[in-house]
Amino acid sequence: MTITDRRVDESVRGMPWLAALTTAALLVAGLPAHAQQNTPPEMKELLIEQGWGRSRASTQAYEQLLKAAPKDGVKVTKDLAYGQHARQKLDVYQAEGKSALPVMVFFHGGGYVGGARDNSPYVHANVLTYFARNGFLGINADFRLAPEFTWPSGGQDVAEVVRWLKENARKYGGNPERIYLFGTSAGASHVAQYAFDRRFQPADGPGIAGVILQSGRYVLHADPDDPSLQGGVHAYFGKDPELYPSRSSANHVSGSNVPVMLLLTEFDQLNLTATTGELFVALCKRDGGKCPRFIQLKYHNHGSEYHHFNTGEDYLGREIIEWVSEGFAGTRRHSAS
Repeated sequence: MTITDRRVDESVRGMPWLAALTTAALLVAGLPAHAQQNTPPEMKELLIEQGWGRSRASTQAYEQLLKAAPKDGVKVTKDLAYGQHARQKLDVYQAEGKSALPVMVFFHGGGYVGGARDNSPYVHANVLTYFARNGFLGINADFRLAPEFTWPSGGQDVAEVVRWLKENARKYGGNPERIYLFGTSAGASHVAQYAFDRRFQPADGPGIAGVILQSGRYVLHADPDDPSLQGGVHAYFGKDPELYPSRSSANHVSGSNVPVMLLLTEFDQLNLTATTGELFVALCKRDGGKCPRFIQLKYHNHGSEYHHFNTGEDYLGREIIEWVSEGFAGTRRHSAS
């Protein structure tokens, strides 16, 4: 696949992202009691103390929880190649004896220049273990990194994983017609590129059932206050702001009908919160006012948002499973008035 930059409609830029996220947050605030977060009190205290900082205390605490977490009933097949590069590998988390399961594919973060599907023996394996124990075939995928591999490599790697699943999901108990892509941070950016931008997709469309986008970057801004600009953003997307509109996945949503769930945390980075708001508005406009499901995790930060899967703190996991099982609220009434 050859991908070149082109000019796109920049109607997304300048949208009131803060107002959009405020509206979404009000929806979250109205959740019934059974849907509230079940964060353990000791973890809640650690997370609030850490706030927007980068203390290792909560990460280390979660890794201890993950070490002791249940993992039975899940067969793991490691290091399957979906491409030629050493990082084009994935792991399969399979509920033994099951077939025709929906497929949940997780793409890790790392600022475009780092990260791995196994950040530790338990992270990010915990995410796929959770979904495999709850009715999915789990796929934990790596992708190539900048600065060696720049835009559009991330979206291309997502496309190759989908292609691999179309050919191989059934042999591991998965349904290739029900593929869900779940990306966090840089992984969310790559998933969004594939889901929205036709340049990354095969001729017959993306071939996926939905995407879950957690704390990603969907509109590129040459913002000097963005702590990631001089690092991962320049390394992957390039330094020329003239290219940014074409490389911003939110600018391509009008050509996509992929269902979307958006996730953020209370202590997320401002630039990621802002770009999520811009994507939220673009998706509301795409779907005629039917805004996507939006979840903000209380107490959590940019790292703990994926550490907590499979620890018993299962609020987000339950929300994702409900979103999948109910068909994205597609049958609910909607009025533009």
